[in-house]
Amino acid sequence: MINETLFPVKEIPAYYEIMTKNKGNGSSCREMETPYKFIVREDNNKVLSCMTNDYKLVSNKEIIDVAAPILKKHKAELKEAVTFADGQKTIWKWIIPDVKIKVGEGDLLNPEIIIKNSYDGSLQVHILGGAFRLVCSNGLIIGVKMGSENFKHNKNNINLDNLDKKIYNTIENTHKMSHKFELLSDTKLKENHTLKLIELFPTQMSEYLVDYLVAQKPKTYWDLLNVATYLTSHKMKRSYQSTHKLESLLFNNVVKWAKA
Repeated sequence: MINETLFPVKEIPAYYEIMTKNKGNGSSCREMETPYKFIVREDNNKVLSCMTNDYKLVSNKEIIDVAAPILKKHKAELKEAVTFADGQKTIWKWIIPDVKIKVGEGDLLNPEIIIKNSYDGSLQVHILGGAFRLVCSNGLIIGVKMGSENFKHNKNNINLDNLDKKIYNTIENTHKMSHKFELLSDTKLKENHTLKLIELFPTQMSEYLVDYLVAQKPKTYWDLLNVATYLTSHKMKRSYQSTHKLESLLFNNVVKWAKA
């Protein structure tokens, strides 16, 4: 799974041509340099982007070479490695199964590490801390943000040396965030917040979402979150960026409703 995200890339300078007339009827073509370059996949020669020369190419392989030993030391398990738009963007997700937080009878959380990269400038090298619910066999992303850090694709501002510290701090912060999950499991659900959840989902999911809500009958905000994460994990396209964007909104919205 991860090997599919580690395709080789290269930089090719961008030039433009100027036609000049010679003496007589002839003409000649001259190449001129530009302040741009193409980022190209070497395995299939697809152009991923055209960037300025200030853009610092950081390959997926470079990131994984740094992150993998650190995550292995923390006994992390890779759960997802997805590329978008022929490889322009990549997202990797790991969980730390040995670290658990109890939020209810039989409900446990694991820290989650998400790393993102892009070759088209749409994403910085982004490291996000979150959490999984352990009770589902395939791991449900609940979208709690426990810290994040960006590394800009800039020749003068890219350094992955503190990646180890970032992952360690994420694991420590997981323990400090447990009170938010207790709030969800201990707070009775208000009907109007069920409607707010429906509004977050795309319209094509509305009918299925309503049917699932009726079947599950959520009584607390923890129940409501479980409904939402089940649908994003099991019924929505994992290859769609909109699915990942929705996942990132769920936890903070449900916590906000529980506090209201």
